[in-house]
This record gives sequence, C-alpha cells and structure tokens, in this order.
Amino acid sequence: MTPKRVLVAYGSKHGATAGIADEIGRALRDDGFDTDVRPAGTVTDVGGYDGVVLGGALYAGRWNGEARRCARRNAEQLRHRPVWLFSSGPVDRSAEQRDIPPVRGVARRMKRLGAREHVTFGGALTADSPDLVARALVRHGKGGDFRDPARVRAWAHRIGAALEEAD
Repeated sequence: MTPKRVLVAYGSKHGATAGIADEIGRALRDDGFDTDVRPAGTVTDVGGYDGVVLGGALYAGRWNGEARRCARRNAEQLRHRPVWLFSSGPVDRSAEQRDIPPVRGVARRMKRLGAREHVTFGGALTADSPDLVARALVRHGKGGDFRDPARVRAWAHRIGAALEEAD
C-alpha cells in the first residue's frame, strides 16, 4: 500500500513559518505519510497530493503574499482535496494561551477552498531576523521565538488522523 502524499507549503519572508512547516512535515513523516515541505512560491500543481497544508506568516494583519498567490493559483485543485491552513505571527504567547481566529483574508480563503481547519501559531523575532524593524524590536526586548513545537506536532498528528479516516 502506498503512503498518502501530503504537501506542506509555506509563505514566509524570514523563516519562522518555514520552521513551523518543517515541524509539521516531520510529524507527518513520523506518522507514515510521504510529505513534501516547500515554499508556496514554488508550488504550481497540487494534483499529486492527497492533502495540502498551507501556511503563511502574518504581517500587519495580512497573510504572506506567496501563500495567498499559491492558494489562488491552485484553487480549483485545492477544492477537491483536504486542505488545512495555518498562520504564524503573534510575537507573544497569545497563540499558546487561546485559539486565535484567522485574519479576515485567511477566513475568506478557508471558505473558498473548503479548508477543514485553521490554526495560528506563534512567530519569531530573533537577532537573526533580517528585517530592520524586527531587529529593533529585539534590541528593545520585544523579540523571542514563540513557536511551540509540541503544539505544532499535535496539530500535524490530528491532520494525519483525519487523512487516515478519509480512507
């Protein structure tokens, strides 16, 4: 029996979202899925996948442009397979403390694509962040890595369980 194929695509400027996507990919591989983790800008065809997880970083209340374009470019194919969406962005512990609803643009995409679920994970602002504003925030003690790998993995395992149920 061939393992189900899952695409984990991410749109990120500085890498925090890529780290979340990598964690999702590892958890799905641990569950026995054939998983590809790729930048959303490189995704031109999702037809060969049994499920898709698409994530984007949040900047000023907007989802990453590469993630939006990926969803638009593949909308027809995404409507015919299970899709999950995630966001990364709060640079505080709020994503761990409560469910954060998707921003308006992501909520519209969820509806258009028939996405099963959306979750927001914490983001990261570290000294390695290339953005000038991010580095200034870090210097003023406002940075940190607020991604929770255990929460990311738990969500990925739920996705895996849903894909198995779909058999």
